[in-house]
Amino acid sequence: MSKAVFKHYDQNQSYLIPPSWEEKIISSHPVRIVNKIIDSLDLIKLYASYEGGGSSSYDPKMLLKAIIYAYISNIYSSRKIEEAIKSNIYFIWLCGGSEPDHNTINRFRGKKIEQYLKDIFRQIVLLLAEEGLLNLKEVYVDGTKIEANANRYTFVWGKSVKTNKERMIRQIEELWQYTQEIAAEELKDTEPLSFKTIDKEKVDQTIRNIEEAIKNKQIPKKIKEKLKYVKKNYPNKLEEYQVKETILEGRNSYSKTDTDATFMRMKDDHMGNGQLKAGYNIQISTNNQLITNYDVYPNPADTLTLPSHLESFKELYNQSPVVITADSGYGSDQNYEYFEQNKIDYYVKYNYFHQEQRGIRQKKYPFAAEYLYYNAEYDY
Repeated sequence: MSKAVFKHYDQNQSYLIPPSWEEKIISSHPVRIVNKIIDSLDLIKLYASYEGGGSSSYDPKMLLKAIIYAYISNIYSSRKIEEAIKSNIYFIWLCGGSEPDHNTINRFRGKKIEQYLKDIFRQIVLLLAEEGLLNLKEVYVDGTKIEANANRYTFVWGKSVKTNKERMIRQIEELWQYTQEIAAEELKDTEPLSFKTIDKEKVDQTIRNIEEAIKNKQIPKKIKEKLKYVKKNYPNKLEEYQVKETILEGRNSYSKTDTDATFMRMKDDHMGNGQLKAGYNIQISTNNQLITNYDVYPNPADTLTLPSHLESFKELYNQSPVVITADSGYGSDQNYEYFEQNKIDYYVKYNYFHQEQRGIRQKKYPFAAEYLYYNAEYDY
């Protein structure tokens, strides 16, 4: 019976000539593609953002390579990226032996690169277009909602803010009308007040006028208590609502722990069942299954995002797409008009197109005639 033979194994064996990391990485490995693409980018604006003086900085090109390769390797934690840079052969080669820590990685991928990221993305897309892997004339648009890393139970509703302000206005109007009834003489030289819009200063002024007019009058206890409550609470509340309305910017809600996130209905399972969660509406344009543009919106309706998304496409590449394809979630009178004005061919149904073709649903909206015109040219 032959004796088993084992390959030589000795952990303490040293090399006369140490092996090169370059030799250990095959030519077709994705890390080489990342390296080649980033090396071909124009990063002059990113380099110019660094100020002189103090300690030397890590090369931003190296940090960018490490982060992009980490992301395509499904590594997102800054501490895990730091660990990979120290122990993973591909990261060691990519970083040239440099070992930035997790704080450096977080600072770089945060505010440092934020304003340059879209330009870097644009350059990569143009490289892919030059290689013939995609074209910028035909785009396919779709969106998805991504849950924010925010507390889902701490929220502000725009409707609630509006309702509370209206209630406050009614109560102040009632107090003012009552004062006019019992102290008309005292108020004859007072400038008329309008309560269509109110703020902290107007409430303060109104309360001062009321107090001055009724100071020698016999006032029911209930009115006195209401006036005291209004004086104590309403000015500060109105200031708080003003801040909330500024944050809302026309949205219906926001999360207190991430004020940019809006509450949207998320699909949690394959049946589409879900609940309201703080999130973002991500709009993506693609060609040949490669992303050509992306935008993040706080509003949940896809219909409202399309013109803005196409304008950002034009801004990136100094041209509009020639043809656009999207699902019925983008079908609206305003969007069809935008396509016509910008001479874009489009394949975009509206929600009830197929039902109308089968006679299941009648055209009940005012722009049905325009829809028929917009869809007449295309065979769905």
